Amino acid sequence: MSNKIYFTPGPAQLFYTFEEHLKRALSLDIPSISHRSSVFIKTIEETTEALKELLELPDGYNIYFLNSANEAWDRIIQNLVEHSSHHFANGAFSKKFYDFAKAQNKSSTIHEVSDGQVFTDWTIPSEAELIGITKNETSVGFTITEEEIATLRKNNPDKLIALDVVSASPSLSVNFTNVDTAYLSVQKAFGLPAGLGIWIVNERCHEIAERRASSTSIGSYRALPNLKKFGDKHQTPETPNMLAIYTLGKIAKDMLQIGLKRLRNDTIYKATLLNQAVESHSELEHFVTSKNHRSKTTIVANAKNAEQIISSFEKKEIIIGTGYGKYKSNQIRIANFPTHSKESVEMVCDLLKEVK
Repeated sequence: MSNKIYFTPGPAQLFYTFEEHLKRALSLDIPSISHRSSVFIKTIEETTEALKELLELPDGYNIYFLNSANEAWDRIIQNLVEHSSHHFANGAFSKKFYDFAKAQNKSSTIHEVSDGQVFTDWTIPSEAELIGITKNETSVGFTITEEEIATLRKNNPDKLIALDVVSASPSLSVNFTNVDTAYLSVQKAFGLPAGLGIWIVNERCHEIAERRASSTSIGSYRALPNLKKFGDKHQTPETPNMLAIYTLGKIAKDMLQIGLKRLRNDTIYKATLLNQAVESHSELEHFVTSKNHRSKTTIVANAKNAEQIISSFEKKEIIIGTGYGKYKSNQIRIANFPTHSKESVEMVCDLLKEVK
């Protein structure tokens, strides 16, 4: 592996134990064994249980493996929405969920505010069956608070809530009892190569999918009833990304060994350092103006000389992210995931001081 350190918000720096788990997986022939073998069934079981503990999932919530979080958008709409969903968007990724719903010809609605701005109106149309929200909007560095999610749940007990935790979990505490389904990809906070998505669903989702499947098509091999049929046996309908599932389970156990309290306290500490570095820099300013809604895992700043900053870091073999989409040339994004040590974050802060 190279000596470069990736502070890009996805794909991100590989978790520091990934290489040893990869070597171990190869020595065990994990990529070649049958996905129906007892060895791999045990692997899926262990990975699933480690994830449930790490994410602090309540009883009655199941985990299924997909190709990506993008696929989860399709599966959620396909399985759980008959007519309409409602989406809160203040960045590129939260809006894409709405776009996926419209692509499936749903009569979905959207409450869209300017990128990175706070939602003040949480009114939900009566016809909406599902509410789509994003815990951590990676494109602009915005976080919805747990209090806002809890209030949304309290005010809409009859509707499903789908939560994007792609760059949030496991770094941020999430009360999953307030949502019905959630999803993430492993190439961000988990520090794995891209190519594996995690879909979390509760029993309410299963009941709705079963009912819809009795009268209409909700997909085929990755329809929710089929995922459950195989998931109950610690299997997948198809041959999955076995290498990723194996290494994910091992890294989840490593994170549990570190301890959730320490992992999350470290996230807060490192975010504080990075935020202070932005605030003290004459050429930088936070994109998200609300301090309470600034992401702790994706620090996003407007930069008058973004290309110069990124280039200066690259010369030191530190790779930080560009702005996303239309912000590519005038923003920087710095990831703060569990694999990023305090020392490396302190180094980033020191380098920022040198770049004017």
